[in-house]
Amino acid sequence: EVQLVESGGGLVQAGGSLRLSCLASGFTFGDYAIGWFRQAPGKEREGVSCIRSIGYTYYADSMKGRFTISRDNAKNTVYLQMSSLKPEDTAVYYCAARPKVCSDYATYFGSWGQGTQVTVSS
Repeated sequence: EVQLVESGGGLVQAGGSLRLSCLASGFTFGDYAIGWFRQAPGKEREGVSCIRSIGYTYYADSMKGRFTISRDNAKNTVYLQMSSLKPEDTAVYYCAARPKVCSDYATYFGSWGQGTQVTVSS
C-alpha cells in the first residue's frame, strides 16, 4: 500500500522557518518524483516544489530563494525547508508522488498524503 505522511507543520511568525517532511512507503521511492503542493482556504491547490527521482529540483516562482527541497532515498523521505515565511504561505501542504519526473499539474500525481497545516502569523 502506497503511503505518504507529511509532518513538520505548525504555527510560525512571519520571517520564520519550518521544515516539512514527507515519509513514503509502499513503493520504490528512488524511482519516483515527489512534489509539494499547498491549498489555502478558498483557493485552488498550487504547486510549490518538486524533486525528480534523479534529484533535479523545481520551484514555483514565489518560492524560489525561500524554499529548498531535498530527498534522502535511504530514509524514503523528502524535505521542504521553508524560510522567510509570509502570511500568504499559510495553507495545508501536501506531498505527492508520481513516477520519475515532476509535473506542474496536481492531477498527474497519483498518490497523496493527508497534508500538514502551516500557519504564518503577521
